[in-house]
This record gives sequence, C-alpha cells and structure tokens, in this order.
Amino acid sequence: MVRDLLRQLVEGPLAVRLRRFVAVGTFAAGIQLVLLWLLVDRGSLNYIVAAFLAIETTIILQYVINNAWTFHADRKTNRWPYVYGLVKTNIVRGSAIPIQLFVLYVLVTFGSLQYLLANALAIGATGIYRYVLDARWTWS
Repeated sequence: MVRDLLRQLVEGPLAVRLRRFVAVGTFAAGIQLVLLWLLVDRGSLNYIVAAFLAIETTIILQYVINNAWTFHADRKTNRWPYVYGLVKTNIVRGSAIPIQLFVLYVLVTFGSLQYLLANALAIGATGIYRYVLDARWTWS
C-alpha cells in the first residue's frame, strides 16, 4: 500500500498534479515575495501586515491558475461553483495564514532573519499542508 502510494507520487497522475501544484506555488511565492518587498520597502507597511496582504493576493492568483491547470480535470467553470471553490480555497489557504505569519514572526524576531528570507521559509513550511487540504477539499 505504501509502495503504491510512493509510486503514484513519482509516476501516476498524482505526480503530474503535484508537480503542477509546486510550479504554481513557486511562481506565486515569487509574486508574494515581490509584493511583500513592495509593501514593506516602498509602501512602508509593517512586514506582518504586508505579508498578510501579499498572501491573500497570491491565494486568489493560485486559485485561478490551479483551477485552470493543476486541477483542470476537476476545474470549476460555472460562476457559482467557481466562486464556491474560491471561498473554499480561501478557507484552506486562509487557515495557513496564521501559521505562515507565526513562522515569519518567529524567524524575524528570534532568528534574526531578514523578512524576505523568513517569508520564503514560512511559505515552504506551509506548502504540504495547503496542497493536502486543497486537493482533498477545494477540488474534491
């Protein structure tokens, strides 16, 4: 059973979906870091407030791309299923926001890391959590 699951992660349709999810997440992480930098260094916002705004922006971006590409077989095309899926992904990914912000805060405050590096690590720390919940609930 475990062997079959591991094989599917490398060879099966789950592997394709996971690779696409990671590609979209990597793209969105880059966008999130740029937005965070703009909001903090150019907009003079507190890095936690800026991170929240950048995260929410990329949640919407990722939903649009994941709906069209990563989960295309289960994509939402009609208005209300699309909006409902957006609400669901906001609940899933929104539940990761406090985790990501906490990791960011701890790494900056106690780890003395620069806020952009800390945010990149916080994104990575919540990635699997978001994938599992999105795959099982948003596009179920």
